[in-house]
Amino acid sequence: MKKELYPLHGIVTVLNTPFTKDNTVDIAALKTNVTYAIEAGVKGFLVPAMAAEVYKLSATERLNMVAAVLEESKNIPVIAGIGAHTIEESKKLLQSHLDLGCKNVLFQIPYSNDAQFESQFAELASLGPEMIMLQDWDFSGDGLSDSLIANLFEKHEAFRCLKIETVPAGVKYSRILELTKGHLNLSGGWAVSQMIEGLKRGVHAFMPTGMHYIYTEIYQRFQNDQTKEAIELFNKILPVLAFSNQHLDISIHFFKRLLFKQGIYSTPNVRTPISKFDKIHQKIADKHIRHIIELEYDLKLKRNVK
Repeated sequence: MKKELYPLHGIVTVLNTPFTKDNTVDIAALKTNVTYAIEAGVKGFLVPAMAAEVYKLSATERLNMVAAVLEESKNIPVIAGIGAHTIEESKKLLQSHLDLGCKNVLFQIPYSNDAQFESQFAELASLGPEMIMLQDWDFSGDGLSDSLIANLFEKHEAFRCLKIETVPAGVKYSRILELTKGHLNLSGGWAVSQMIEGLKRGVHAFMPTGMHYIYTEIYQRFQNDQTKEAIELFNKILPVLAFSNQHLDISIHFFKRLLFKQGIYSTPNVRTPISKFDKIHQKIADKHIRHIIELEYDLKLKRNVK
């Protein structure tokens, strides 16, 4: 089966969940982040996913977030994360999102063996989403086998995108692109710290959680054959990535703090349980945040001049 490459190219923002002082989801702040990201040039949104503290959200909160992003996204693709603890919960979430009008979904299926994974993938796919993105998530290894991914791609017309978050990610990008003859759209998630390598290997999209202007600029410079300039800008955020990518919880703390300092979120609040973000973390984070805000301000100025 030959499929046309899904048109998801560029930066796809994985939205952090903003919380009010009362620990409710701040829908207004979420919409502000969406608008800001669109102005920066992002090409899609994933909500809610791991960076959104997804398993601490109720089904109603998740649906309300997706509805708000759909409303604010101005026809930019919105991908709804339907990961859950059981296949039954995932099916209910998927049907609810389809009823809402969100036809693009992310499958995050716990893996036991190939037969179980294929069976549960097929159960979810049978509900009829137009586009399926599969999360290949393994922070300690190579994730799903190439043969399983290729088999699912051949069998399911809606399976168009793969989000690779394995360690390492680079060689797997290249293997999957070759195996699917470039027709499976690939996104880099947690391995955005290897963004330049991913671009050189032909990865189509990247899924960070913040720094919208910086990431879109790096991507655009690379696509415009300004490789040196892309690398120079990327190198300016490497200390930030070294700090924020220590652990998913640190990343959530950091990027919500950034969004708060930017005036996009009303609080930097997170939901428990989550790893501690102590005073030393905060001091280091605030130095990095000042650096990011200055970089993004300069990039916005240059774009406005152009």
